[in-house]
Amino acid sequence: MSAPGGMAPDYSSRELLITTIAGLLDGVRHVAVGASSPIPAAGAMLLRARNEMSGREAVRVSILGSQEHNFFTNGGAEVFDCAAQGRIDAFFLGGGQIDGEANINLVGTGDYPMNEVRWPGCFGSAFLYFLVPRVILFREEHSPRVFVPKVDFVSAAALTPDIPRRGGPYALLTNMAVFDFDRARGGFRLRSVHPGFSAEDIRTNTGFDYEEPASVPATAPPDPATLSLLRGKIFDEVAETYPAFARSMMEAP
Repeated sequence: MSAPGGMAPDYSSRELLITTIAGLLDGVRHVAVGASSPIPAAGAMLLRARNEMSGREAVRVSILGSQEHNFFTNGGAEVFDCAAQGRIDAFFLGGGQIDGEANINLVGTGDYPMNEVRWPGCFGSAFLYFLVPRVILFREEHSPRVFVPKVDFVSAAALTPDIPRRGGPYALLTNMAVFDFDRARGGFRLRSVHPGFSAEDIRTNTGFDYEEPASVPATAPPDPATLSLLRGKIFDEVAETYPAFARSMMEAP
């Protein structure tokens, strides 16, 4: 990541991601975050803190595995119950592979069931993809091996035109860019490119096709007030569930 005049930016790449996530979540009331998701969790907490400070509608953040930031008493089962009842507005999904139709693969590469590489599994992703209105796809790695023309195995399908549903992909965030998902067209559109990267970098490192505006804006960096909030209240809160992550963020130069 570069800054004007060759100077180093005063924020880290992960602080940029967290700030961007908070923007993508703007307007939601309840965000659920799965296990091992410190960056999405921090983004949800940042949105909650901003709303509290501005007097806007309160945001509930439910983080699986957290004792403080989780009102569930029966683990993941209650996440599925809440989603089915329409009580979760936003969730995060990733994948070893993601294709241009926003299908995700959490099973492995190669021909199923004789996969060359095996990943942990679907963990209810197909269920949540159907039911949560604002699913944000998130992968820090932006490369052709992740973003493929067609996933080897569909763990969760983005579009099923013959089955009405309220859920589906909303955006895709990576370490290089932000994409919006066009449900009518069934594909992605490049929204912005993170500082330090170009539209050409995104095209080179993306294995599927997507729409692109004539002029691609840069992703907005965190302002000083946001950085102060992140490095104080937010990382203190994140430390309850993700102590190693919070420590690494607070120790970062």
